[in-house]
Amino acid sequence: MNETRRKTAALLDSIKQPIEEELKRFAGFFRDSMRSRVGLVDLVARYLVRQKGKRVRPILVFLSAKACGGVNQSTYRAATLVEILHTATLIHDDVVDDADTRRGLASINAVWKNKIAVLMGDYLLSRGLLLSLEQNDYYFLHCTSRAVKRMSEGELLQIQKSRQLNIDEETYLQIIGDKTASLLSTCTEIGAASATEDPQRRAQMRDFGEHIGIAFQIRDDLLDYQGRRSVIGKPTGIDMKERKLTLPLIYALRHGPKKEAKQALRLIKNGAKQRDVEWVIEFVVQAGGIDYAKEKAEYYSQLARENLATLPESDAKAALLEFVDFVMERDT
Repeated sequence: MNETRRKTAALLDSIKQPIEEELKRFAGFFRDSMRSRVGLVDLVARYLVRQKGKRVRPILVFLSAKACGGVNQSTYRAATLVEILHTATLIHDDVVDDADTRRGLASINAVWKNKIAVLMGDYLLSRGLLLSLEQNDYYFLHCTSRAVKRMSEGELLQIQKSRQLNIDEETYLQIIGDKTASLLSTCTEIGAASATEDPQRRAQMRDFGEHIGIAFQIRDDLLDYQGRRSVIGKPTGIDMKERKLTLPLIYALRHGPKKEAKQALRLIKNGAKQRDVEWVIEFVVQAGGIDYAKEKAEYYSQLARENLATLPESDAKAALLEFVDFVMERDT
């Protein structure tokens, strides 16, 4: 494990500290929720459990619940619902992207092919729906259904704009709000909803998730320029190669020299090679795109901190504030 990954793990361990026991219990709850009497389904489900990620979404559910009154049985159902939903979308994403790996293991589509992967994603979506319906968790169901709608719309809007290469900042924020922030805001809202009936508190936590989700995605997009490196030590420029215009480039195209902006768009449109990526990155840096994106991420992170201001002081609230710092400091 390199120094960066070690730092990330340490930060997450600190954030998880107030809910360590809840997360241990959640692991069994999540595993049991995916079981099936059909052998193949159960086999794939057990394989999915092995693809354990950072569990960011359940962490947000439990911390939000604890900060708003306390964790109870419905909190476990809420956390399981969002993690099942997230897992289903990842399976479908891997099929769409023809991805071979997921979280260090072979992806479902790589092991069992696309048909089984798509059907497994559908199975998980139905399990999540039934989990809510069987317990009359209609509020949870409403929130997660809204998130799925937004995620789908955001993905399709990004595909449309990637083909046209005409995205502006307002559209970019709409896309990342729908694609990324919608599910994080669902986590914090239903976590709060499992602990309190107060509509203002629920809305407050929903806004927290939305704002930190936007900051999270802007920081993630910055990694394409400053973080993720290829084996030769150069920025990967994955977004550029996939014709995705993210905030640093959007700002540079609008505020940088017109001649260079046209050249950058032409390189991306024609399929940027590694040397093109390096040129575009330098253009973005010189035009102020990196600094602007950092400022925008900080703006949304500050909104997230303000959303938590009226919460009673607690270990869970402190951990949520620490999560904001984690988002802003992450470089992997």
